[in-house]
This record gives sequence, C-alpha cells and structure tokens, in this order.
Amino acid sequence: MDEEFNAFAAYGGGAEASRQSSANQQSSLEEKPMNNMAPVGKVLYTGKTRTTGGRAGTARSSDDRLDIKLSPPGSVGAGTNPEQLFAAGWSACFEGAIANAARSMRVAIPKELAIDAEVDLVKTGDEYSLQARLNVDLPGMNRNIAQALLDRAHQTCPYSRATRGNIAVQITLI
Repeated sequence: MDEEFNAFAAYGGGAEASRQSSANQQSSLEEKPMNNMAPVGKVLYTGKTRTTGGRAGTARSSDDRLDIKLSPPGSVGAGTNPEQLFAAGWSACFEGAIANAARSMRVAIPKELAIDAEVDLVKTGDEYSLQARLNVDLPGMNRNIAQALLDRAHQTCPYSRATRGNIAVQITLI
C-alpha cells in the first residue's frame, strides 16, 4: 500500500494527507451514492468540496484546507475562478507525471522545472467550453529527452487523461 501512496504523492497528493482514511475525516458534505459511476480501480484519494454561489460564491473542502472566495473571470472580485484552479491543479499533477516519467527513464529533472498553465473559457455560439496550454520549462535538459518526458507525462497524468478528446490541449516545451 505504501507504494501506491508514494506514487500518488508524486502527483502532488502528499502521502501524509493521503494516509488518512475517509472514515477518520470529518465531512460537512452529505454522502450520496453515485449510481452512474462504474468502479475503475482502487480509489487512492477523494477530494471533496462544497461550492455555493457559483462563480461569485465560495468553495470549501471537507477538511477545511481549502476555503476560498470565487469571482467571475476578469471581474474585480477578490476571489479566484474555476479556470485558475483547474490550471493550478493540472500543472501540479503534470509535474508529478513528469517526475514519474523521469524515474522510469532513469533521468534527472532540473530543480527549476516550472509549468505555466493557461486555461481558457471559450464561448462558441451559446455553448461554453475550455481549452488549455501547458508550457513546460525544463532548463538545461536535452530537448529530445525533455520532449520524451512531456509525451510520457501527457499519457499518464490523470488531468491529461480526463481531458483527452474533450478539450483542445497544447503541451509545449519552452
């Protein structure tokens, strides 16, 4: 079980928080069965949030580690927005996937690894969608090896897998 949590921690989950069982966590969220979800594997962690007020509201996690104000994109509100949160989550996860790829390829990644994520809210006619760009900086690394890491990370990162075929995505080595 420790190997599973160590792999999860590499994706930015944090082994200490991951080891807490959901039974030990107090939750203000009501548990409801998800009849439309087929089991796909062993659940390593479930992030739970409660959002009220939509894009001009608040969001709070069940463990109170996240408690934020939300504001519509481009507004003068004091909060963040779902696109920024998605960009932060995806880039953190993608960095973990790069680290996993580097381990499997037996190469070192630079400490200065950085990802600039951009998530666009797009309107086409009456429909809204997202598109995203991950601009990855692996300073001092051979470009061919760096590109191989990005390609492998894009195949394994849970965010990349979830968005594949659903939104336009561009992964660029800068």
